[in-house]
Amino acid sequence: MRFDVVTILPEMVQEALRHSILGRAITAGIVDVRVVDLRRYAEDRHRTTDDTPCGGGGGMIMKPEPIAKAVDAISAEHRPDRVILTDPQGELFSQRLAKELADEDHLAIVCGRYEGVDERVKEHVVTHMYSIGDYVLTGGELPALVMMDAVIRLLPGVLGNESAADAESFSECLLDYPQYTRPRMFRGWSVPEVLLNGNHAEIQRWRRCEQLSRTRARRPDLWDRFEPSDEDRRLLATGGEAPIVAPSAP
Repeated sequence: MRFDVVTILPEMVQEALRHSILGRAITAGIVDVRVVDLRRYAEDRHRTTDDTPCGGGGGMIMKPEPIAKAVDAISAEHRPDRVILTDPQGELFSQRLAKELADEDHLAIVCGRYEGVDERVKEHVVTHMYSIGDYVLTGGELPALVMMDAVIRLLPGVLGNESAADAESFSECLLDYPQYTRPRMFRGWSVPEVLLNGNHAEIQRWRRCEQLSRTRARRPDLWDRFEPSDEDRRLLATGGEAPIVAPSAP
């Protein structure tokens, strides 16, 4: 899979790409990330990529010409499946969207900045706009890295356990279950006994019940989109206890 990241801060993106899962995926050749310095496509000797807003107002607006030229150069070599702008007005990025993007072969991400991007870029140059949340950041480099991390870890061969990504939070609109490790007792706080008894059926019921109950309590927005099965409802009603099986007739 290929990513092209268009930014005025290439060093910021390149440094992050050296580490952790992103770095290992690049080294392994699973993903190809190319960082494009937007200033290379500026048309004046000062390499200007922004200007004051038409009609007045504070802040600076990213100019359309450098962005369009950078995207044209990327497309001339290999046309991206999607040209994404990181923008607070875009669709909220989600695990569902990460899975959708992981099925693409080539994504270009334009990092927004300042007070915004010329509207003509949104209308004619990019194909999609995504936001990682309802808050303000200095620029789109961090959102671009967040989205790449979420997508790349879903690619085959990136995680050591191929099923790990399927069992994580948000994989089915549910939060993940609690996780514990050794020591068994820490400052008087113990690991739940159910995780230590070796009964895998009980462990699975407990974990599922925890997913259901904490999602319902902590993320009602996710819970409203989730459709619990009859077994899920029974687990919530019984607190994850095993069903009582009546003895068979002699």
